[in-house]
Amino acid sequence: MVRDIGINITYPERECDDENCPFHGRLPVRGQIFVGEVVSDTAPKTVVVKREYLKKIRKYERYERRTSKIHAHNPPCIDAQVGDIVKIAECRPISKTKSFVVVERIKKA
Repeated sequence: MVRDIGINITYPERECDDENCPFHGRLPVRGQIFVGEVVSDTAPKTVVVKREYLKKIRKYERYERRTSKIHAHNPPCIDAQVGDIVKIAECRPISKTKSFVVVERIKKA
């Protein structure tokens, strides 16, 4: 049984028993949704996602490219690996640095 989380995504085929899974557990998702690339998956049930965005420099009327790294919870039913393109959604704080959860694997590495 997969829970509807209110986002237009493809749901995972595998089942898991993780309490912090938005599909099979009780973790609510809300707020911002980002797309980025997984750059690290060494920590258990955690991935580091690098996202690139544009910041406008008003003085020069141009944009510069910036990057940020976000720690996200990686449920066992999704199991994102290094190099994957994933969609992450904001949730309540899971730990000191994790306030996002992986909700979809867009492209495998």
